Amino acid sequence: MDQIIPKKPISVEHNWQKELALSFTDPSKLLQHMGLDEKKYAQHIKARRLFPMRVPRHFVNLMEKGNPNDPLFMQVMPLSDEFLSTPGYTEDPLEEHDTAGKGILHKYDSRVLLMVRTGCAVNCRYCFRRHFPYADNAVSKHQWEEVLSYIRMNPSINEVIFSGGDPLMAKDDHLAWLAQEIAQIEHVKRLRIHTRLPVVLPERIDNKFMEWFGDLPLQRVLVLHANHANEVSPVLAVRLRELQSKGITLLNQSVLLKGINDSGKAISDLSDALFDAGVLPYYLHVLDKVQGASHFYVSDDDARGIMEEAIKRLPGFLVPKLVREIGGQPGKTPIDLHLHP
Repeated sequence: MDQIIPKKPISVEHNWQKELALSFTDPSKLLQHMGLDEKKYAQHIKARRLFPMRVPRHFVNLMEKGNPNDPLFMQVMPLSDEFLSTPGYTEDPLEEHDTAGKGILHKYDSRVLLMVRTGCAVNCRYCFRRHFPYADNAVSKHQWEEVLSYIRMNPSINEVIFSGGDPLMAKDDHLAWLAQEIAQIEHVKRLRIHTRLPVVLPERIDNKFMEWFGDLPLQRVLVLHANHANEVSPVLAVRLRELQSKGITLLNQSVLLKGINDSGKAISDLSDALFDAGVLPYYLHVLDKVQGASHFYVSDDDARGIMEEAIKRLPGFLVPKLVREIGGQPGKTPIDLHLHP
């Protein structure tokens, strides 16, 4: 009798890269999917020339069809306002462009930020790096060795931050290699990943990612980027709970955006949704003044009013810190709320 060889179990896990390849990149097709009149957006669609549109289908499926004011749709749909040249807005609001090609930003004493991967899964229209020269920022294996040597020679560095673009656009093999090299540096005790990818494509938190990040012998922090409660989907919550079970600290940072989350209720609803998924609110950023995004701006005075309302609704541990980032400064700059007794 022939020996029966058991078949390997078939993985039912979706391939995140295949899902990413199915993203919407044509504004007309997104409008059709949303059931919105393309004729009303004829002038807006042209803004894709300034900054390409890219939106994973998972994120689109969280939008309310037929609603042109859907808070997720408004974050990704090109608008003619992007053509406005606004005084005080620049293409490099955080003064980062001269770092292109080096793979590393060391603007904080104890922390370094590694530009692990160019590009993102979603092109948010307010992105402060929408003009960043990603084409010049590819880093070779030899250059990564130089980056690692730099970290080894600087004992003041105790935390490494994976950024981009979105670092989770990189393959897990590369991320795992880089993380393991960092884990062997004695004075580094923490690895932090800043990413929006799991929010727009939860499949990215797959078994392979769980394996290398979950078992890394460092303190591990995952900082998500969600701006509205509707972005915290049930499938995302399930994946985040798995990360939390591995002892990974989960935080979120948001951007305060006009017409999207500019109310105390929107901020408190987001904080509640995040905490239900095991995530603590971290920062709420006022808009970085990047050219092409001025229509998202919320003034400091309005931001203070929004935060005062959110504070009335939330326990203290769910109130994000209202901050702005200033190019060349060694950290985030808190915005005083001027709370009245």
